[in-house]
Amino acid sequence: MTTTDVRVLQPDQWELYYERLERAFGGPPEPAQERELWRRIVELERMLAVWDDGELVGTAGAFSFRMTLPGGAAADVPGVTMVSVQPTHRRRGVLTAMMRRQLDDFRERGEPFAVLTASEPAIYGRFGYGVASRQLRGSVDTTRVAFHAPEGVDRVRFRLVPPAEAVEACERVYAQVVPRRPGMLARRPGWEQEPVLDPPASREGAGPLLCVLAEVDGEVRGYARYATHPGWKPSGPDGTVRLRDLEALDPVTYAALWRYLAGVDLMARITFWNRPMDDALLQLVSDIRRCELAFRDSLHLRLVDLPAALSARTYAAPVDVVLDVEDAFCPWNSGRWRLTGDGKGAGCVRTTDAPELALSVRELGAAYLGGPSLRSMAGAGLVRELREGALAETSAAFRSDAEPWLPHRF
Repeated sequence: MTTTDVRVLQPDQWELYYERLERAFGGPPEPAQERELWRRIVELERMLAVWDDGELVGTAGAFSFRMTLPGGAAADVPGVTMVSVQPTHRRRGVLTAMMRRQLDDFRERGEPFAVLTASEPAIYGRFGYGVASRQLRGSVDTTRVAFHAPEGVDRVRFRLVPPAEAVEACERVYAQVVPRRPGMLARRPGWEQEPVLDPPASREGAGPLLCVLAEVDGEVRGYARYATHPGWKPSGPDGTVRLRDLEALDPVTYAALWRYLAGVDLMARITFWNRPMDDALLQLVSDIRRCELAFRDSLHLRLVDLPAALSARTYAAPVDVVLDVEDAFCPWNSGRWRLTGDGKGAGCVRTTDAPELALSVRELGAAYLGGPSLRSMAGAGLVRELREGALAETSAAFRSDAEPWLPHRF
């Protein structure tokens, strides 16, 4: 491409920017209330536009977040968003120019890694992003599946509240859950409205969004936001509970919420699209085969400043390893690095010592939150062991007690 001009978006260019984004993704324009929410929470200084002879042909932006890391610490992270290229400018270097500018900007801001969710997961690997978490989806046949009832479940009381009125109570619960699992994002001001967006045009035959609060002795201990889609067949009701999100502060409340959803009248199943891969739901159900489970990629992560990123988290087991890292897109990360760490802290410095594991920055990004293991990547030939025992030691150290998970859309 001979006329790539990447600039920070100006306030009076927002409407054009969003129109170009919608055109690139296809389909009808988003409902007005959703579009207005994005306008309120967008950080214009982090939005990039690519211009070609005065025409806006590419978009890419980032939100500023705080993300939980293995060990419970939190770190600043940019969430890459709204990436698009107009159909007239495919394969002309527009996306590469935006990724180059973004990663340089992140490095200058001192942000050691970046995350995104991908409309097409094959796109971002060439820019060093690895799939760091997955999401579980399924459909539970509640006419055939029973849910375990732990002791105390009958003490949980439920209260249906309009979703907009329950935001504050739900956010208090969400904020307490965030530190418990790697990959979760703290909610910044304005983002609390995103989970309760409910434009009628997006309901696809379901009723309005509902919110149930789960309380114990008057204290809100959990919530579920869902909608019901009615259905009938000759033998009787065949409706669907469409779960949007569910959080709880303790196992008893968690089980109680699933039992509540399974007991909604005239419904025959619960569908969900985004739960952790190790969700306790898998232990609550009586018949896993009737849950129609599947998974897909979720959070993609890219190390921007490798030593800073590897030093920011803790490790599940002591580790002392020399990594030989290849990073063609951000060459400052390439080379040999000695990583030392344990459950209390870590350090990472350049070294001339003999390498013990060889891998690309994409595999390091995939393993960073403790989800996909270095051992499984080695089985695919993506990680090479150069010292006997280094793979087992390092793979165990990188793992997290809880699977990483991203319930926060951006």
